[in-house]
Amino acid sequence: MKRLLALLLVVPVLSGCGVHTVDTGHRGIKTSFGQVEGPPLAEGLYFVNPFTTSIHPMDVRIQRWDGKTEAYTRDVQEATVEFTLTYKLRPEAAADVFRTVGPDWASKLVGQQVYQHLKNVIGQWDAVDLISNRQKANDDAQVAIVAALAQSNVDVTGFSITNFEFSRAFNEAVEAKVIAQQRAQEAQQQIEPQITSLQQEIDTTTAALNALQGQQASSSQAAARMVPSLGRAALAAAKAFALTALKPSPGGSMRPFCEPPTVTSTPHSSCR
Repeated sequence: MKRLLALLLVVPVLSGCGVHTVDTGHRGIKTSFGQVEGPPLAEGLYFVNPFTTSIHPMDVRIQRWDGKTEAYTRDVQEATVEFTLTYKLRPEAAADVFRTVGPDWASKLVGQQVYQHLKNVIGQWDAVDLISNRQKANDDAQVAIVAALAQSNVDVTGFSITNFEFSRAFNEAVEAKVIAQQRAQEAQQQIEPQITSLQQEIDTTTAALNALQGQQASSSQAAARMVPSLGRAALAAAKAFALTALKPSPGGSMRPFCEPPTVTSTPHSSCR
């Protein structure tokens, strides 16, 4: 009898209560008359007044987004950028995000920030450089996206640019450039032996010329040393000749360069 009375008392009470469950990986946002009330609710079972109070689930698990967007490089080449982003809502901020943004916070916050900062980074590179520096562009975009979403209470756990696609005309131009560079390298490899041989000939000719110039310099120095000796010899010869010319004649005269007397009908001296 007592059990029946207790049951009769409990049933009306339970019939007037709402039962809500906050699942694992979620937070419950309690609202009364449409206003957020209290901090986020952890996983568990909750009883509320169904007429005045509601509990709204907010997913705080890591979510994955595989996206694609169009962007322009610095040299105005259109690129299709494919990427993967993993992110999650901060559990302690779930009530504030629900109040200010709403339950569809992911579509309102994440996409806008990712597109904006990814396009900004792509616009800082030329198309050719972007292909060879994908990791650097990926890191720059990740830093900007992480900082932007953190201000909205969203944590980024991973970001990766998975692919770049350019127009057909651009791809053909890049291919032609690569082929031209390869041909230039092959041509350079072919002429390098000829350049080496010519350089060796130049070095040999230069060495021979230097040797010849050295010999000529030695000959000039020897000739310069011989000139004073020849001068002294000529001076000595001149002095000897002068002494001979000034030597007194047998008749006691010192008149130089006189012709010998000539015998004629009238005797006279040839020297006057």
